[in-house]
Amino acid sequence: MCQATVYILEDGKQQEVMRDVTRLVMVEGGVRLEQFFEQPRTLPGRITEIDFLKHRVYLMPLEEPKESNADRP
Repeated sequence: MCQATVYILEDGKQQEVMRDVTRLVMVEGGVRLEQFFEQPRTLPGRITEIDFLKHRVYLMPLEEPKESNADRP
């Protein structure tokens, strides 16, 4: 089988977030990860790299929008 392991990259480190991922779908606001017999999980991130030989997907977290001073009185 060809499932992948998904990692999120933060502060120069990689953290495993899900193993045995069978499907990855880009959705608004992030990435939906699916496994056999489990509920899908959506992460707020974007794909930065896919290593097909090692069956690994690397995600970078989405940056949170910064507050604008223009919206303040």
